[in-house]
Amino acid sequence: MNPKENLAGTIVHDAPLRSRESPEVWGSDAVAAILHALDIPYIALNPGASYRGLHDSIVNYLGNRAPQMLLSLHDENAVSIAHGYWKASGRMMASALHSNVGLMHATMPIFNAWCDRAPVLIMGATGPWDAARRRPWIDWIHTCSDQGALIRNYTKWDNQPGSTQAAMEALLRAAQIARTAPRGPVYVNLDVSIQEGRLDALPTLPDVARYAAPQPVMPAPETVAAAARLLSTAKNPVMLAGRCSRSLDAWKARIALAEKLNLRVLTNIKLAAAFPTDHRLHAAPPANRLPAAAQKTLVEADVILSLDWLDLAGTFKQAWGGKPVTAQVIQVSCDAHVHRGWSMDYQGLPPADVYLMCEPEAAVPLLLDAVKPRAASVPGHAAQPLPAPADPLTLSGVAHALNAAIGGLDVCFTRLPLGWNGAYTHFRHPLDYLGYDGGAGVGSGPGITVGAALALKGSGRIPIGLLGDGDFLMGNTAVWTATHYRIPCLVVICNNRSFYNDEAHQERVAIARGRPPENKWIGQRISEPDIDLAAMARAQGALGIGPVTRVADLGPAFEKGIETVRAGGVCVIDARVEPGYDSE
Repeated sequence: MNPKENLAGTIVHDAPLRSRESPEVWGSDAVAAILHALDIPYIALNPGASYRGLHDSIVNYLGNRAPQMLLSLHDENAVSIAHGYWKASGRMMASALHSNVGLMHATMPIFNAWCDRAPVLIMGATGPWDAARRRPWIDWIHTCSDQGALIRNYTKWDNQPGSTQAAMEALLRAAQIARTAPRGPVYVNLDVSIQEGRLDALPTLPDVARYAAPQPVMPAPETVAAAARLLSTAKNPVMLAGRCSRSLDAWKARIALAEKLNLRVLTNIKLAAAFPTDHRLHAAPPANRLPAAAQKTLVEADVILSLDWLDLAGTFKQAWGGKPVTAQVIQVSCDAHVHRGWSMDYQGLPPADVYLMCEPEAAVPLLLDAVKPRAASVPGHAAQPLPAPADPLTLSGVAHALNAAIGGLDVCFTRLPLGWNGAYTHFRHPLDYLGYDGGAGVGSGPGITVGAALALKGSGRIPIGLLGDGDFLMGNTAVWTATHYRIPCLVVICNNRSFYNDEAHQERVAIARGRPPENKWIGQRISEPDIDLAAMARAQGALGIGPVTRVADLGPAFEKGIETVRAGGVCVIDARVEPGYDSE
């Protein structure tokens, strides 16, 4: 094993032997130099010969620092880790994917990043574009005429540069575009010939500060004034706190605006924490679909302030059905800048009476200054008590034991399982919860958890990913990356031994057709044999606990898991829960 470092707040570093001094410079050295200048901290990758030149440059030219490699055992995890790192830090990292085959593996997490508006710098590569330089067989099947077309419909920009200088510029442009709101993944595809071409000298490196993303766009003063008038004179205003940053200052500004106006607030469990869920103005627990209390809150509103709310039109449809929305709507979002024809992730078209085409972080401080205080008595919603835990184990039992185990510790929920009731835990800080993955695929949870844990290492905050069994099974090799690089995290698998969401679908179809719903389990259940998920974790160097089937055993398991993470380790707990959902 190479020499390693493991300092507080840093991860294990696979340290390369020092390269001999040499005047020789290669095309990939220039690419690596730009990545370094852009302050890309890490690059998660599954290795491949198509970018062997860049791989060598990161190791032997940069010394495997800035970016430092994170070896992933699957291409999907390489992108999910970068996605999770951004979700927790607000900082972009890179992923590298091998030719067309690695890119095809990673299309799902790239789509997740796109839907979640997460900036990821994806480095790709292809065999020599000059057919005369291709090796027989392998370079031909790993070369495409338009590789970026595989993901062009769900990336902000892609490019296949034709020279070293063009590659350097492409990376500057890609980083700038990815970090400009609305953010998203970008793809730069490097011809192997460019990477492995010898240069007379390293090209002059540009001043990357001159190619930074622009400052946030500010809304027009008259638009802010119009929104402020509506909010100040409203009788029953409501805030929909949607896609918002992890900034604590922005968090406090949203609270201040809500309190100045005494307006009720709703949040969405698919999105990261945007408002304290135990605040007196938070009207209902966050949920995937509007619970009855939230629907009532919306229908009674006369002014609605939407802060980049996910699926605003769909939310209105849940509340009003097919009837017109009776409230005046203030839309704060610049998301329309990335709406396209291929993917329908833009959802339905909502009505808006005042439209501030900017990020919530730009608008909220301006609205806070512009609105007049509104005196009103707004009753808080009653806390929903957890059912008393009892065997057989359910999601509510998991929540009860977990809440007791974490006590006053600072934690970050990197994921919650489908069916989790939003009343089971409270979010009081923007890092308390990071939301779902955006694209609603399966398999991203482990990688996003590891990426978030990487960003949180040394912060004192414990990363906890509560995952479904199908999600863990598809992405479980991210555990190895966490153990190898000493990235502490706790993974709790709410293991119902089924793709249960689809059982519910099959039950509905069978009932609608007058057929036996008892057959819903066929082609869904993951049993006979049950899979030992804790053993899979142990095989990758983590502490694996379980299967835990009794409520009485869950508390000690969580305590051991938290102790392990606080000591710098990785723990995976297999909690065998009953099939079923606790959410509305």
